[in-house]
Amino acid sequence: MGTRRSAQDVLQCQICETHVPLMHCDICHIHLCVTCVGEHLLDESSEHKVVSMKKRGLNPTCSKHFTKLCELHCEQCDIPICLECVSSGEHLGHKSVQILKILETKKTVLQRDLQELEKFIYPKYQDIASNILAQKVDLNKNALKLTTDISRYGEDFHREIDIAIKILKSDVDEIESKHLVILNKQENEIKISISEIAQSIANLMKLLDSNDVSLVSAYKSRNAEFKRLPPKLIVTLPKFTPQKINKEQIYQQFGSLPALSIKIEEHGYTMDSLGAMSSTQDRPLIDEPRIITEINTEFKIFHMLGNVSCPSDDEVWTCGKDRIMRLYNLKGKLVNSIRSTSGNIPGDITVTQKGELVYTDYHDRTVNIKKNAQIETFVNLRGWRPRCVCCASSGDLLVIMVSDDKEQEKVVRYSGSTEKQVIQFDEKGQPLYSAGCCPKYISENKNLDICVADSTAHAVVVVNQVGKLRFTYTCPPSTTMKQFRPIGITTDSQSRILTADLNNNRIHILDKDGQFLRYIDNCHLHDPWGLCVDTRDNLYVTELKTAKVKKIQYYK
Repeated sequence: MGTRRSAQDVLQCQICETHVPLMHCDICHIHLCVTCVGEHLLDESSEHKVVSMKKRGLNPTCSKHFTKLCELHCEQCDIPICLECVSSGEHLGHKSVQILKILETKKTVLQRDLQELEKFIYPKYQDIASNILAQKVDLNKNALKLTTDISRYGEDFHREIDIAIKILKSDVDEIESKHLVILNKQENEIKISISEIAQSIANLMKLLDSNDVSLVSAYKSRNAEFKRLPPKLIVTLPKFTPQKINKEQIYQQFGSLPALSIKIEEHGYTMDSLGAMSSTQDRPLIDEPRIITEINTEFKIFHMLGNVSCPSDDEVWTCGKDRIMRLYNLKGKLVNSIRSTSGNIPGDITVTQKGELVYTDYHDRTVNIKKNAQIETFVNLRGWRPRCVCCASSGDLLVIMVSDDKEQEKVVRYSGSTEKQVIQFDEKGQPLYSAGCCPKYISENKNLDICVADSTAHAVVVVNQVGKLRFTYTCPPSTTMKQFRPIGITTDSQSRILTADLNNNRIHILDKDGQFLRYIDNCHLHDPWGLCVDTRDNLYVTELKTAKVKKIQYYK
């Protein structure tokens, strides 16, 4: 029977079983003392890679060549590869980097997520929980006050109003009970979220201490999910309103309590993120933007790939001049596809904060949303047709639309299916946006400015959140080979504005005040059209005719 070893046993060389091992063979997975290293290397039955104990496990075993260790990481396939994988030609043309560099990069992401969870998300959920407790205390106190007011007023009545007093007291108790049910429900949900965040923090700490590249690479951030804070409940108790006493109309005269009233502010809670903090630190642009990944989509040349939107850092929704919207992962695998309900070509797509796909239908005059497996129409227009759409930080949708006669264009803000704001004219009553047949793409900046790429006017038009014109960008004239034609537009965590210049095959980067910063013109772009960025400020660009989506790094 073998000797049992406890976790407290001192490690020994697995050859001589005497000395303390200072080395480790990553291929054979055994500990070695310095004396036995030479003997182990003489064993030619397999290859060996002997490293110090501190560096063991840094190079995982290749999933295809089991006797080889991975020293490189293929950025396009996003997997560790060995030298034999490279020589086989399977990754020909793909960019690869040292695996230790990938480990450092991944740990930087882990550290950022940990910091964000510890310093921002977790404390915010604790504040929300505390706020709920305070509301429960106020709820009880105010409910008691209502009961007292009703009782005092009831003293002016005699037997005829006893029943009315009891009924109203019961109403107060019922309102309080319903408020408590709703508050308790959200309190329980917040506690569950706090527990999940705490577990994520613990998992991240464990991953940061691990050198297992496979585990670290498999990490999927939930920070984007946790950033979607719950709706803020504002409990409003009714005010007791007494009436002049009238015995024949005692119930009406005594007063009443309105129905249960709870105001829900979808974005009553706000939170500064690491991205918001770093925006004040002027995150530097990289000297040479580079392509990280290219996704070959199924759009044919005559269907032309147009628009793109990121539901996560790992997937992109796309649409073009056919009736199908397609979801791809970064390896180019088709994950999901949706056909427009009307059979028309979608005008534009965006993704809500809950990850739901929204698309416009120009010919059907509708804006539609995919919820679970169903597509619902929540905006039906008359006299106007929707063109492009984006999701605002408030959860509202901003829709650019054109009149039926194509003589007017405007931006309309919707909360659900309710129209909240119309942006159409400047302070002098002049149209902000040119009319015509060309689509105008839209994006909300982090400072809540609304940015529109007006390709007909050859300009980017930016208004603030109340619709007042801030500036119009028309491109540095001395550097333009052909006339500036902005198509796709997006904004990043630094409040920088990026727009695709179709005529000149490049991307313009502006600051939040419209000052030109630089071009992205070294990534072999061909007819760039749609733009979006992920949570790490990686840029996704669609190419109209090649049907490719290019993921580009432009920040250090």
